[in-house]
Amino acid sequence: MPAQQQPVIPQQRVQRPQSTSGERPPLLTRLRPGAAAATVWYLRLQALLNIVAVVSLPFREEVHEHNAGQFFTPYLATAGLVSAALALFLALVMRRRKRAAWIFNMLLAGPLFALYVLALTQHHYGRHVFNWISALLTGLFVAALLVGRKEFRAVGDRSNPRLALVVAAGGILVSGGIGTLLVNATNKFPGASLTDKIAYTLLRGVSVGPLADHIDNVHAPRWVDITINVLMAISFLLVLYACFRSPRGRELLGEEDERRLRALLDKHGERDSLGYFALRRDKAVIWSPSGKAAVTYRVVGGVTLASGDPIGDPEAWPGAIEEWLEEARRHAWTPAVMGASEEAGTIYARHGLDALELGDEAIVEVADFSLEGRAMRVVRQAHNRVRRAGYTVQIRRHGEIPESEMASLIEKADHWRDGGSERGFSMALGRLGDPADENCVMLECRDGEGEPRALLSFVPWGEQGLSLDLMRRDRDCENGLMEFMVIELLLRARDLGIQRVSLNFAMFRAVFERGARLGAGPVLRLWRSVLTFFSRWWQIESLYRANAKYRPVWEPRFLLFEKTSDIPRIGIASARAEGFLEVPSLPSLFGRRHVPAPQGQPRPAYEKSH
Repeated sequence: MPAQQQPVIPQQRVQRPQSTSGERPPLLTRLRPGAAAATVWYLRLQALLNIVAVVSLPFREEVHEHNAGQFFTPYLATAGLVSAALALFLALVMRRRKRAAWIFNMLLAGPLFALYVLALTQHHYGRHVFNWISALLTGLFVAALLVGRKEFRAVGDRSNPRLALVVAAGGILVSGGIGTLLVNATNKFPGASLTDKIAYTLLRGVSVGPLADHIDNVHAPRWVDITINVLMAISFLLVLYACFRSPRGRELLGEEDERRLRALLDKHGERDSLGYFALRRDKAVIWSPSGKAAVTYRVVGGVTLASGDPIGDPEAWPGAIEEWLEEARRHAWTPAVMGASEEAGTIYARHGLDALELGDEAIVEVADFSLEGRAMRVVRQAHNRVRRAGYTVQIRRHGEIPESEMASLIEKADHWRDGGSERGFSMALGRLGDPADENCVMLECRDGEGEPRALLSFVPWGEQGLSLDLMRRDRDCENGLMEFMVIELLLRARDLGIQRVSLNFAMFRAVFERGARLGAGPVLRLWRSVLTFFSRWWQIESLYRANAKYRPVWEPRFLLFEKTSDIPRIGIASARAEGFLEVPSLPSLFGRRHVPAPQGQPRPAYEKSH
């Protein structure tokens, strides 16, 4: 393959089905998407207006005057921060077509609209034009909800109601407790009872307007009112998150699923160097209707994150992709694929996903590798230097290593790990020494005294390839030890029946290469400068340089996504999956963690780039 490829361009979008008979669908069916979108925009507008009312005193007082007198305002227009937070959050979950959010809005807006209609029959309400406008806007919102009802199909987690009750109780206790303490410390009127202070706090949590002014014995400064309102808004958002959060998906790969995946890898494993990493046991799998292909994924922060290419027969890939995307729509997950090849990216694009080139995978063809020639002089000298220092490399299949010796290697690998947390997802297996991985290859490097100093582990890539999984070394050992081990593998690979070896993944490799060329444009040079700056903290340029010395074939890998606006969210989910970012969540705070691996399975996980 050529060293540089162009990004995948989507060739076809999946369209909504029109009609099985070819006839134009009914008017109501055509209006559903627009009606659903209209509810989202209404909620966004109310969130904006409420925020403006909070920061603008004249506007806030006018809204409060309308609500307190013979006027009423449209649905969710209360000039309070809680209402702004509620409207904004509902807009987000309605945009993701959550069924629970639709029910929540109907339960609030439906009775409110009926109440407005009843109020308009009374003269002192009906004579004000503003009330008719408020009722009309609320009624249009309810009508849009009813028309777009079938668009809201995404389901939530069954445990959401229970978790929401716990969060609500905790939020009221914490926010109310802090607010009551502030009111007690700053109250300007003497003689207020504890009950009055608690009531004032709770009413201020609903609104910073005149709602709590009828409590005569309590008067707190303005900043206290706003603080209480903000705390209650945060608590309310947490309750809403608990109510509407997406299901997290299955935690572990089942034994039967793993057996079927291994059977597919035996037939089609040579297609993708990342195929074996589908056997990570913190992934779930979804199958094509024929069972000849599968997509493995993990749900992180509402993102269903697949990695590499689908497993199995490429002719069955579309069926597995459709099932995966349908599950994403059913649970309101954001679909994304990390590290797809160009072949898989093209097929994903036909199902509505766009592509962004992430970087390149370094693949060395054993037949083309040699230490001879001037271009390999530096590598050859480094290899000879380490060898003269007395270091040796032993290459074995995992199944050939005695159990006691493997346990010692695992202990060494943990000790040599860089950092306290395990990393890896898309290009890491997540375990070491499992009996099911007997065909993996281990390289052990020992010094002149026979002490282990470094190790490399490779997973099978079909029958004649290897893909790098794990790199560990003693920080006090000789420099260049990893390069020495890789070269030893490449020089002895033919004896093992290996024809190609996949090494590290280099993010944005093309930027470093093209940005350094004569005639590179200003945008490309600026982008290269930015990446070089961040390379001081992350291995971006160094990974490219470290692999370029082996003169590999560079195979592009892509990030696939539905909407450009989802990229930041996908980036955070990817960082969490790879172990670079730890984000506390309500499930972790309340003990809902990943199911641990069964007894006897080694702990996860190691990252390919380490």
